[in-house]
Amino acid sequence: MKKIILSFGFLFAIIAMANAQKFAMVDMEYIMKNIPAYETANEQLTQVSKKWQKEVDDLNKEAETMYKNYQTELVFMSADMKTKRENEIVEKEKAAQDLKRKYFGSDGELFKKRESLMKPIQDEVYTAVKTISDDKGYQLILDKASAMNIIFASPKIDISDEVLSKMGYSK
Repeated sequence: MKKIILSFGFLFAIIAMANAQKFAMVDMEYIMKNIPAYETANEQLTQVSKKWQKEVDDLNKEAETMYKNYQTELVFMSADMKTKRENEIVEKEKAAQDLKRKYFGSDGELFKKRESLMKPIQDEVYTAVKTISDDKGYQLILDKASAMNIIFASPKIDISDEVLSKMGYSK
């Protein structure tokens, strides 16, 4: 009898602790779209990306033009001239690939630029979420925008507007 009562008491304690946990949800896409600095940073990244892509495309076009010219003049060239031209074309293609890697590689200029522009904004959002979490006692805050396995979330637990308000961006 004592074991049964102890088991029920233990089960009741676990259920009570589970019910005491507080959860909340934020929509990072919604938050970011309502921060003007984020939109400005995004626009800057788009402009820089287009500029750099044009540079890479121009180098690729030069290499393509060099190759077409090489093909049309091939019959008039000596073996040394063919080798020289082929090397020039290969060097131009390599330069285009190197430039693309420099700008768009995994540790390229675009990544560094994105990091420098977005990190302060993301840190500000994180600080606001952390402050709200500490103030209201949330143990878990989920991101609705990135959590693909959330099928339904009650709007009552969405604190996105509260995060924006905490950061000084009220709707």
